[in-house]
Amino acid sequence: MSAAKAVTDASFEADVLNSEKTVLVDFWAEWCGPCRAVSPILDQIAAEHADKIEIVKLNVDENPATAAKYQITSIPAMKVYQAGEVKKTVIGAKPKPALEHDLAEFLA
Repeated sequence: MSAAKAVTDASFEADVLNSEKTVLVDFWAEWCGPCRAVSPILDQIAAEHADKIEIVKLNVDENPATAAKYQITSIPAMKVYQAGEVKKTVIGAKPKPALEHDLAEFLA
């Protein structure tokens, strides 16, 4: 299981939208193979860049309201939030170098 904190429909506003830090939300589901593949990569990025970005997970099956609000239609989907706004969306499982490239502006 991932080291990332789980957020829910109920905690999303406090944990993500009102966060002082940049937050990457990993929208995932238990049955999703690519989601499970990308999870340890996100854990590594979180550990290496803990001072710059917080990575949290939202299970789309258990939290359909938030998934619907942000129009999550395919997973894994990762959205980067700053000051309550989506700044970047990354869709699909990617190797670590590709994810780091996509997130470079938030990790620098």
